Amino acid sequence: MSDLAKFAKDKGVRFFLFNFTDLFGIQRAKLVPAQAVASMQKSGAGFAGFATWLDMTPAHPDMFVMPDASSVIQLPWKPEVAWIAGDPWMDGEPVAQAPRNVLKNLMSKALDDGLIMKSGVEPEFHLISQSGEKISDKRDTQEKPCYDQSAIMRRFDVIAEICTTMIELGWAPYQNDHEDANGQFEINWDFNDALTTADQHAFFKFMVKSIAEKHELRATFMPKPFVDLTGNGCHVHISVWNKTGKKNLFQNKKDEMGVSEMGYHFLGGLMTHAEALCSITNPTVNSYKRINAPPTLSGATWSPSSITYGGNNRTHMVRIPDEGRIEFRLADGAANPYLLQAGVLAAGLDGVANKSDPGKRLDIDMYTESHKAKGAKKLPLNLLDAIRALNKNKTFCQAIGNDFCDAYIKLKNNEWDKYAHHLTQWERETSLDC
Repeated sequence: MSDLAKFAKDKGVRFFLFNFTDLFGIQRAKLVPAQAVASMQKSGAGFAGFATWLDMTPAHPDMFVMPDASSVIQLPWKPEVAWIAGDPWMDGEPVAQAPRNVLKNLMSKALDDGLIMKSGVEPEFHLISQSGEKISDKRDTQEKPCYDQSAIMRRFDVIAEICTTMIELGWAPYQNDHEDANGQFEINWDFNDALTTADQHAFFKFMVKSIAEKHELRATFMPKPFVDLTGNGCHVHISVWNKTGKKNLFQNKKDEMGVSEMGYHFLGGLMTHAEALCSITNPTVNSYKRINAPPTLSGATWSPSSITYGGNNRTHMVRIPDEGRIEFRLADGAANPYLLQAGVLAAGLDGVANKSDPGKRLDIDMYTESHKAKGAKKLPLNLLDAIRALNKNKTFCQAIGNDFCDAYIKLKNNEWDKYAHHLTQWERETSLDC
């Protein structure tokens, strides 16, 4: 769809959400009436960049978000409104630090080399009380609640509406399940090119929260909302294809795992840059309470703590579940949909360019046998360590974009400082008698 005014007339749309996602993954939008959409499609919707989480000041000129008409989605639960992803521009140029622009720039460079990354995501989320203090289903109390048939049926109305919406949108969802934590769910859908997947991921988070609110519940993708329960991951399944999108360049049927030399080099890039990448894929203070957590109520966190890979083994940072693809298991629910794809692509392409060696596959349980992984690096223990790793990794910053890295590191350091200034109840309980 290229003509948004015609789309509005044909579909009965009264308003458009001209949307962009800032550096902290927060979706920003202006509500544009259909009567004005023709001119706004040409000129873009105006924003003050400083008013969002971008590295700008009030002195910066107007930022205009140019809508990508191919991304338009009519809201099935509110059909008078359509959502549309956009690209921020300023002074006639794309804003280099804006996440969707970062991803598009990397995809363009990859295409110049005849490569297209395709990916699928598995965003986990909790359905909780509106106050956010507890899970919404009082009967969801099993020690191992994963795949609990009764629990998912008690939330059938919510999950079914989300899934039906995805079917209507043509996303081809193929399964819904109750996940490992009480009150936790996951919905899987088809993979696509990285930008389409990022747009769908962004819309998915908006959709899940909106539909949950409609049912008087609250949905959260927070990495670790409950201390004793498994946190919300966001696994990414990755493959790289030729420029026509017809040939999977990660596939090699002669390899033991069905992965090509390029696939292993891409994996090597993820391993090489994992510490810096962690600041993007696990972008909050809370993220590190998931990847460095003790065993949960179910017996396992299902998240990595070391930079390792294995075959069909979920205890590693990267899993090879099938031929022709790899699964990156580090990211969590707070990951910015666009920066998640951009970070993976930047690290992987650097690995391909430099023929990075991921080392030998580890066929061990990293939760119980990590002592056998001689020399395996640990993931950062906190957000500050991850930010410092990003700042130190000049190769990765150049690959993903120095303008983005400079802005992201500055704002994330400010976020850490705010957290460090916060006095917790734990500190009072353990230090008042000092």
